[in-house]
Amino acid sequence: MRAVILAAGEGLRCRPLTLTRSKVMVPVANKPLLEHIISAVAENGIRDIILVVGYKKERIMDYFGDGLDFRVNISYVFQDAQLGTAHAVKQLRGLVEEDFLVLNGDNLVDANTISDLLTGRSGSVTLLAVEREQTLGYGVVISDGSRVKTILEKPKEVVSHLVNAGMYVFSPEIFDEIDKTPLSEAGEYAITDTIQQMINDGKNVSMVTSRSMWMDAIHSWDFLKANAVVLADCRRRLSGTIEESAVIRGNVVIGENSLIRGGCYIVGPVIIGRNCDIGPNTVILPSTAIGDNTSIGSSVEIQNSILMNDVRIGSNSYISNSIVGANNTIGPHLSIEVGRDLMIEMKGILHHADTLGTVMGDDNTLANRVLIKAGKMIANNCSVEAGITVHKDIPPASIVI
Repeated sequence: MRAVILAAGEGLRCRPLTLTRSKVMVPVANKPLLEHIISAVAENGIRDIILVVGYKKERIMDYFGDGLDFRVNISYVFQDAQLGTAHAVKQLRGLVEEDFLVLNGDNLVDANTISDLLTGRSGSVTLLAVEREQTLGYGVVISDGSRVKTILEKPKEVVSHLVNAGMYVFSPEIFDEIDKTPLSEAGEYAITDTIQQMINDGKNVSMVTSRSMWMDAIHSWDFLKANAVVLADCRRRLSGTIEESAVIRGNVVIGENSLIRGGCYIVGPVIIGRNCDIGPNTVILPSTAIGDNTSIGSSVEIQNSILMNDVRIGSNSYISNSIVGANNTIGPHLSIEVGRDLMIEMKGILHHADTLGTVMGDDNTLANRVLIKAGKMIANNCSVEAGITVHKDIPPASIVI
């Protein structure tokens, strides 16, 4: 069996992180989200993987190559026009001749999740469903036993607690069905419309429920939750991806050539990448991932955060519940305010965040004594002068004085 991972989208709701990378390349525990999915597929004995790529595809292809370094065989299919999931699957016509597995590249799953689906598959289509108390904003499944009756996209009231996880096993007949799928009101060809069309025609569409890990990364701050989940079981979940030269002390992982200076206090789960310099008296608290080549000054406190590669943090800074993109240079005395139950505006639409400090894109320079108010974001290639309070989102290439 082949696995197909849909990784062509940008992830507009994950900006500013996706201004320079696709959502599937945002790191979780210092590895791209997509790498965790590929590892879960490989653990199920599936070695042939097709990645459907589009937005920032070169970055994905440069990182994964032919898959040899990840113990799989990877080939690529291009979806340059983002016309929906059915359109993405259609690009595979002629490449698969038997049943195949389809996963979304922005859903964090483990090997058990995939195994549950493969073990229970039957019929023309098998989909994975996960039970959730809160289903607002998700497609839900209505079934009669294991047979799917209806897939409803984002109903406004609760009609089912079974969320469609966006993971499927298809037979090759799906391609003929996609050809008959109409354009949705959103201007896309949705695979759920294709499946519903098959249900209406009397085809056997089955469902497998799973209690194994499934997390949907919709917003940038969702990566903090995913990061915490992976780090919470870092010995097991990261065992296949940690370099042999790394040091594991309890649930703290320290990469090769990284230096932890005197007086530091680290409480895991924490992962620190390669070639890092952690200054004296620094405090690193649980659910923190620090990328490669990162330098942190003295007396810094970091908790529940993601720092990507090549970041420099000045002394006496405080970072909490935040994501700091790659190649950021931050002066001393940075302070990030943390808010709870926030409503964050994106393109005129409000989105909810349980807890958030900030999300910062790549290649920014912040001078000393910068304060970032809760939920405010800095894009990329920005310069913020000393003593500034960031009280609104900063667009790309801004100079704040």
